[in-house]
Amino acid sequence: MLFRQLEYLVALARERHFARAAQACHVSQPALSEAVRKLEEELDVPLVRRGRTYEGLTPEGERIVVWAQRILADRDALTSEVGHLRTGLSGRMRIGSVPTASGAVALLTAPFCLAHPLVTVEVRGDLQSQDVLRQLRDFEIDAGITYLHEGLGERFRTVPLYEERYVLLTGAADTPGHRATATWAEAARLPLCLLTEEMQGRRILDELFTEAGVRPSPRVETDSVAVLFAHVRTGRWAGVVPHTWLHVFGVPQGMRAVPLVEPARSVPMGLVTIAREPGSVTARALREIASRTDVAAALERLPVD
Repeated sequence: MLFRQLEYLVALARERHFARAAQACHVSQPALSEAVRKLEEELDVPLVRRGRTYEGLTPEGERIVVWAQRILADRDALTSEVGHLRTGLSGRMRIGSVPTASGAVALLTAPFCLAHPLVTVEVRGDLQSQDVLRQLRDFEIDAGITYLHEGLGERFRTVPLYEERYVLLTGAADTPGHRATATWAEAARLPLCLLTEEMQGRRILDELFTEAGVRPSPRVETDSVAVLFAHVRTGRWAGVVPHTWLHVFGVPQGMRAVPLVEPARSVPMGLVTIAREPGSVTARALREIASRTDVAAALERLPVD
């Protein structure tokens, strides 16, 4: 009963609405409300601020949710560990990725699924970098692929995967001078389709444009690399994309992709998991796969033309 109560509380904190939380837990709203009320009685603290509608958690409720997430994660980890010992790794693994890296996820999931055929994989490929870390902290995902930086601290374990670098994607006739490379200053003068400003990938691009002494004025912005490709395909725009996405699309007919230089820079990308032990057995298995998979070498073979 306690686990069910904690699940309902975590759902309520996530959905911020009694009806939506009940729907997510596949129970009626009165059943969820009553379970949360009984948990308040058992703990002897108010957890939910109630009015005519849901008004949020109390300070005590916010702290209890953190414990609830940990307890439920440990329960799931224990269940997975026991299942692993008995029949091999099984269950469901959840991976979150920033959009610029989602094209490289298959380079890990393919060998993982081959090694662990009883595990199903859910990939959330459109998360912002801060969302990847938040969902890891809240045990909503088991692993993430995102930008590596010093600020990750001791709460996360990382496995470096590759260096993200950037290419200018244009129509076949539009690359400046038809050269094998293009500069960031040249790219800024083209009608651009770029990622949206709140995305970490776009902030990195803006830093590189600034270093080149220019400021781009994109005509179209999107949170999807696939949408960016689609716009360039029309012949009206150019785009700056991570080279990893050529692994997914190649260089589409009628388009060119050339490395961007002046400056030529790359950004480290990696697998990130919670450092807390014992943690998710599926995350541990994915780390092992990532440690012996040369993702960078696979991406070096991508076409640039």
